[in-house]
Amino acid sequence: MGPEIAYEKVLKNLPLATYRAGDTILGAGSKSGKLLILKQGTVGIVQEAVEIARVAEPGAVFGELSALLDQPHSADVRALDDSEFYVADAALPAKDPAVLLSIARVLARRIVEANKSLVELKTQLQTGQSPSAISGLLEKIQEILSVGGASFET
Repeated sequence: MGPEIAYEKVLKNLPLATYRAGDTILGAGSKSGKLLILKQGTVGIVQEAVEIARVAEPGAVFGELSALLDQPHSADVRALDDSEFYVADAALPAKDPAVLLSIARVLARRIVEANKSLVELKTQLQTGQSPSAISGLLEKIQEILSVGGASFET
């Protein structure tokens, strides 16, 4: 059985949790012990009272860095509309190679996209681009590193 099929099987066996618009799903500084995979809905990622990303892509994963590093969540994740998640124990990646591989792929995609954006930023700085263009690119990098493109293959 391939890793994608194994992951899909794991996903189908996970319990579901529903959050209402306005609910805080994960709180910055807390340790929930959860790994959440978006089934449907829209969430906002908030750091220091600033929304840095909106995510509505099914399969987006939340809490993976906290789970892998055994550290508190680095941002608030809030439901922007009613949202449903597959809920796994944070220890699942250590127990299931298919889940660990999926998370590794998500993180690798983030690194690739962030590197591309950093090269673009360096080019903009060298060519004297406007501060607003540079600021926009910095916001893009922040979003990529928080959750941009962070979804499992489902």
